Amino acid sequence: MEPAVIVTEPAEIDVAAVVALWERCGLTRPWNDAADDIRIAHDSGHGTVLVATLGARLVGATMVGHDGHRGAIYYLGVDPDARRLGIGRRLVEAAEDWVRARGVPKINLLVRKENAGVLAFYEALGWRDTATVCLYRALDPDKAEIEARQKAEWAARLTR
Repeated sequence: MEPAVIVTEPAEIDVAAVVALWERCGLTRPWNDAADDIRIAHDSGHGTVLVATLGARLVGATMVGHDGHRGAIYYLGVDPDARRLGIGRRLVEAAEDWVRARGVPKINLLVRKENAGVLAFYEALGWRDTATVCLYRALDPDKAEIEARQKAEWAARLTR
């Protein structure tokens, strides 16, 4: 009998393995340091990483956090070789439960425009488009310049 998928909030996170999974899923970008994002979530006390395992194998992971008003899901990825087993749904449910347990009434997630195919997955789970635009500002001027350059290079690759 094949082992069941287990979703947990591990006491110790294998950051390298989680980041490698997210890279295989195409979720990382050069301007976002996923390992640093994990550290910030953990150190803030307002976020964590949830992992899905099948036996001893890491098959999914997501980062979840909240600001007291809204929760947020980041980097939800399922190993391409383990898709269509309900792992993504289980990770979403676990993230929702994590936020709900902290008394936070709403939860958001962002989907990059170039990943529009995943929208049907979230819509099937009851997620709705907020008809809003997400804006950002990098607060470190040096990093902002580097990030702007990386994003321009990334966009140029997408249009080729």
